[in-house]
This record gives sequence, C-alpha cells and structure tokens, in this order.
Amino acid sequence: MSADSLSSWLALREPADSAARSVALTRAIAAALPCDRPLRILDLGGGTGSNVRYLSSRLPIPQHWLVVDRDPDLLAEVCRPSADCHVDTLRRNLGPLDEALFAGRHLVTSSALLDLVSDEWLRALAERCGTSRSAALFALNYNGRSRCTPAEAEDDAIRDLMNRHQRTNDKGFGPAAGPDAVDCAEHRFVAAGYQVRREASDWILRPEQHELQRRLIDGWAQAAEEIAPEQTTMIHDWLARRLAHVETGRSHVVVGHDDLAAWLPV
Repeated sequence: MSADSLSSWLALREPADSAARSVALTRAIAAALPCDRPLRILDLGGGTGSNVRYLSSRLPIPQHWLVVDRDPDLLAEVCRPSADCHVDTLRRNLGPLDEALFAGRHLVTSSALLDLVSDEWLRALAERCGTSRSAALFALNYNGRSRCTPAEAEDDAIRDLMNRHQRTNDKGFGPAAGPDAVDCAEHRFVAAGYQVRREASDWILRPEQHELQRRLIDGWAQAAEEIAPEQTTMIHDWLARRLAHVETGRSHVVVGHDDLAAWLPV
C-alpha cells in the first residue's frame, strides 16, 4: 500500500476506531498514571497520530509523546493537539525493540498493531515495558471474528481464509500472531508481573459508512485470494454480492477487536 493510500485508509477508519475503543480501559489506565509530573508516553507504530488525538484529552496533563513509525510521510501528518501535549516523532523500524525507547516512559501504547506482530515480539515488548515499569494500553487489535448482514453463505469461509492470511504475514516483526495476538499479549504481560484487563472494541459499521465497508471487504477478498488462489471464482462471486449490499445501503458489518490494558501492582 502506498503512503498516500495508507494515509487515506487511516483517516477513513479513525472515526470507527474512536467509536469502538474501550472507554473503561482508557479510564483505568488514566487512573493508574502519575498526575504529579509530565507524562512520558511512547506510541508504537503511531502512523499519523490517531492515538495521540484520541488519548491526549483523556489522560493527565501535561504530556510528552514520542510517536514512532517507519513511514516518514505518515509521521509528517502528526500534529500537536493542545498546548499541554508536546509531540516528537521518530522514524524507526520497530522489528528490534530498542530498550532506550522505553526508558522513563510512564505509558507505552499502540493502536491496531498487535495482530501484525509475532508472539516473540510481544514477549520482548512485555519485558521492555516491565524493565521501565511502564503501564501499557493497546487498542483495536483484531481478534479473528466478524459478522456481515445480510449474510452470505461464504462469509465464514472468507473470514477463515483472511485469518489464515494474517497468520502468514511477516511485516518485520516475525510471523504475525494475527487473531491470537491479544491472548498472546495477555499471557506475556501476566508473565512479566502485570495486572491485565481486556475489553471488546468491535467496529460496528453502519450502511452510511459505505466507503470504509467497501475498502474493508475488498481487503478481505484480496487476502483470501492470495492465500487460496484456487478459490478465486468463489471469492469474486462473494465479493460482488457483498459489495452490492454496500451499494444498496443494506450492509452492516461487525469486526471483532480487543483493547488490552496492563499495569504493574503498586
């Protein structure tokens, strides 16, 4: 995906992300953070800064963010949301997790990242957070579940192919944990001594969100075809019918996500 295309996708999904995130976990993390000093926050894979925009008004102030991403074009779109929120950006490949990034951080956070990384990467993440005694909040991690209305007979098969495709991905973090990511992260953070809570943060997409639905469904079909090219005819037939529901304003889509919060006992 080109930088322009990725930027437009991130902008398109941001309202759905904000509506889906767990308010309860955000409040729990806010309560666990110090309020007598500037917060030092590390945002991993931060893209254009949607996590900053969501959390900055919901956490104690003042804040000093470091937003890390490998794409300089996305980082160029990160802006400072308020006078109480200072934001720095860093272009960095997050495959190897540099301990120096975590030093002195009160909070380590990400959005829509964990399902793209490996279990081994999550082990290293929990260890880095534990060493710095950082709290953690990881939002909008895909959990392998989805539901479309009106239903089509092939919906489950397409979802299963897409989940298989995600588990074959390696974006520089090792083989992706995919739909198992939140389970893996919970296990790794508990092993590192953290208290962990998780909450559902499902996308609930209405018919008027037709462009987001269209791009999502196109992506599912592309992933399914890449993992099972012998089923191309079935996939294309399914895609045509699913998109017809979108175009006629009848399509509702639920995509399962989980938010995970973790903090060390006092």
